[in-house]
Amino acid sequence: MPDSTKSKFVKGQLLLDSGQLAGSFFQRTVVLVCQHNAEGAFGLILNRATGSKVGDVIVADLPDALKESELFLGGPVQPAALSFLHSDNFIPEPNDLPKLEPGESGGIVFPNLSLGHSLDELVEIGESFSTAKKVKMFAGYAGWSPGQLEDELKRKSWITYPASLELVFETPPSDLWRKILKAKGGWKNKLLSQMPENLSWN
Repeated sequence: MPDSTKSKFVKGQLLLDSGQLAGSFFQRTVVLVCQHNAEGAFGLILNRATGSKVGDVIVADLPDALKESELFLGGPVQPAALSFLHSDNFIPEPNDLPKLEPGESGGIVFPNLSLGHSLDELVEIGESFSTAKKVKMFAGYAGWSPGQLEDELKRKSWITYPASLELVFETPPSDLWRKILKAKGGWKNKLLSQMPENLSWN
């Protein structure tokens, strides 16, 4: 029986609002699933900025490049909680993506992308920070209780798409949702990407 559940776990993938989440907190969001197992799921919204710089809210000895970077709203849960994604900016080949088992979790989201929560770890990254490294910081996160995300996927509330470092760090957040829908292809996704955010504008 456990083998049949493997496909339900989507750690390391992106979730896109399929159009069913209009009016909710997750309208037009792109969420990176950082952990997903039988105990639930943890994700970070990649395309919702807080309007603040990291240095405005985090008092720590960080390089100016990190202090001046944008702070993102990772989700509605614990908005004061800090999370960050970091990488040495190596773009893995799609074949390198790990085959994840149910129950697997930890700091590695996919090859060369790690999840952190510790301010001490962030300071340590800052001490060796260079232009070759990428860091994206979040306040709050998206959380799902056991079985909740699987149910939402069954109801087609989300569209899944393989994550990449380019999508996490390089694509402008304001373009991310539309860009991925277009890349996924199909007339439904293309139509969804072209719809105004508020249908009354149409």
